[in-house]
Amino acid sequence: MERTANIPLAAWPFARPADRTRVSARLFAALLVASACVSAALASWLPLQVSIVTVFLFAGPHNWFELRYFLMRLPARMGRSRNFFAVAFAGIGVLTLGYLALPALYYTNVWSGENWPLAIATWNTLLLLWLAALVILRGRQNSSRDWSWALPAAFGLCAVNWLAPDLFSLAIVYLHPLVALWFLDRHLRRTRSEWLRTYRRCLLLLPLLMAGMFWQLSGTPSLADDNGLAWRITQHAGGQLLPNVSTHLLVSMHVFLEMLHYGVWIIALPLIGATGAIWSTKTIPLARRHGGFPKFIAAILICSLFVVAVLWMGFTVNYAATRDLYFAVAMAHVLAEAPFLLRMI
Repeated sequence: MERTANIPLAAWPFARPADRTRVSARLFAALLVASACVSAALASWLPLQVSIVTVFLFAGPHNWFELRYFLMRLPARMGRSRNFFAVAFAGIGVLTLGYLALPALYYTNVWSGENWPLAIATWNTLLLLWLAALVILRGRQNSSRDWSWALPAAFGLCAVNWLAPDLFSLAIVYLHPLVALWFLDRHLRRTRSEWLRTYRRCLLLLPLLMAGMFWQLSGTPSLADDNGLAWRITQHAGGQLLPNVSTHLLVSMHVFLEMLHYGVWIIALPLIGATGAIWSTKTIPLARRHGGFPKFIAAILICSLFVVAVLWMGFTVNYAATRDLYFAVAMAHVLAEAPFLLRMI
């Protein structure tokens, strides 16, 4: 009994912090792998139905979680980041308005459909130059960085864009959901560095799942798009631009990536504490600091919840029209991801 009492507690595996960390990392990895596999299966099996359901349920809430996350990452005092955020917010506003103006000008016959590729190429060029400016400004905040490569890289991408502006825009549609995985990577590096290697190993599953979906669905018949909603979904996934590719494959691949995107913002980041207590503003610097704006920040979050409820009502009344409106306005959150991601690099 005496020898038993003298056994150090550290000898027991369940008492070791390192062991608990490994168990937590493995559980996190298991959840990631299971979620990715289930998402791929559902997207491959019922692409149109899953697209409708996921957008209805998660489009609005994931934007709310993104807004809260960005408010947390916004510094209370801009300091040396003043120019960076000035360019960031100006670009978000101008590019979003320009994006909304494109279909409006088209439907009011300001220009014909023949000029549509020119308009898309111009908007893409402005987007690339804005991103290059943000990268350069971010690089100047640290003297050890040399990010001057951003401008020639942007010019090279601009050239590619002008060769095929519609396909370039479609590439953005498919690449955007992956940005959420990058956010999760950067947040784990800051807060759960012991999980980072496990997470990156899990990411190796992503190309395997996508290759499996391609192998399984590339020979399947295209989805029936004999109604307006199905046609919108297939066109958003690139059905018109890639006529020789099965729309079943295109829609399934896009839905799969969107489900991963929603899962990161609604489940993964909140579970690891990236957004703090969602009902509290104390984790938001602009609300927490002396002389801050706690009531204003709380009002923004509450109003955003109201917008989510209105979006759900709109989906219920007229899903197709609300979906079109959402994906047009949602360009603002797509653009907002760039500066906040750069701030974490």
